[in-house]
Amino acid sequence: MEIALPLPNWRTRNLLGWIERFGREARKANPELLVIFLVILMAGILNALVVQDAVFLGVYNIVVVVAAFLFGKKKGTLSALLCVLIVVLLAFFNPPLFRAPADTHSSLYLWASLGGWAGLLLVTAGLVGTLYERQQRAFNELRSTYYGLLEILSTFVSRDTYTQHHSYRVSVYALKIGGWMNLDSDSLEDLRAAALLHDVGKLDVSREILCKAAKLTREEFEEIKSHVAKGIRMISPVAGSLRRVLPIILSHHDKYDGTGYGPAQGENIPLEARVLTVADVYDALTTDRPYRKAMSPFEARDTIAQGASKDFDPQVVDAFLKAFTHGEMEIVDVQI
Repeated sequence: MEIALPLPNWRTRNLLGWIERFGREARKANPELLVIFLVILMAGILNALVVQDAVFLGVYNIVVVVAAFLFGKKKGTLSALLCVLIVVLLAFFNPPLFRAPADTHSSLYLWASLGGWAGLLLVTAGLVGTLYERQQRAFNELRSTYYGLLEILSTFVSRDTYTQHHSYRVSVYALKIGGWMNLDSDSLEDLRAAALLHDVGKLDVSREILCKAAKLTREEFEEIKSHVAKGIRMISPVAGSLRRVLPIILSHHDKYDGTGYGPAQGENIPLEARVLTVADVYDALTTDRPYRKAMSPFEARDTIAQGASKDFDPQVVDAFLKAFTHGEMEIVDVQI
């Protein structure tokens, strides 16, 4: 006898949706706070069991300085408060742990000393954290300039109305999909840069071929395919982090089953390239081209879903479908 399982009601569906969103955010969160907490806890245990002396308070200062320098004022202050809490608990339950000078054993001296230490610790966290935030602002300005230049460069690639702003839209879609893939911040940065530059090789491809409405000849198709290698040659002289995007650009036309431009297939294709491929195809399908009209977003979604395990990585397709379902894959309207 078959037993029909009850369908989840709206409350259950809402709860499951909330749990999924919470889990996704938790996976994306950096484990910085956990690291800080564990280091402070280890310092407290060492203070209580091994080095039973007020001199050990300097170790907490080191922890706070490192936390503020690496993670900013907010987390530096939080680490200082955690240190103060641990020391206060140790002093409350075991006052002899922090030995005062021989001629002064009053609890007033102990708590006054700890109060001064705690105040200095919080000031230290604030000052070092402020330096960190200034450094971050300068870095963010440089990064904004960097991506601004990449976006300007990508507009030169779009030499016709059909592909205008194509690279920018692809970068937006790729970041949405990458977010659902739980890519780390460095991978997302590389993905964004690769999306903005993935078609830069088309600068060296004939405009007539790029805009041709009729079917391409074999020679013309080979010319189109050559834009990948040409783009790599253009970017490869550049040093620094931009070199990390070369494998992504090189593989963005490779297919999951190995029938793409290059021989790579499956997991041998860089993950960021697999994400870029889906974003690139989605924008191509939803944009008017000389040889066809644009599909609707829903038609493009179905086309990409049908290509899972053939043209596209099924896990990336799953992330794309989740982003689409949550309304994150709406057509990007670029206003100039």
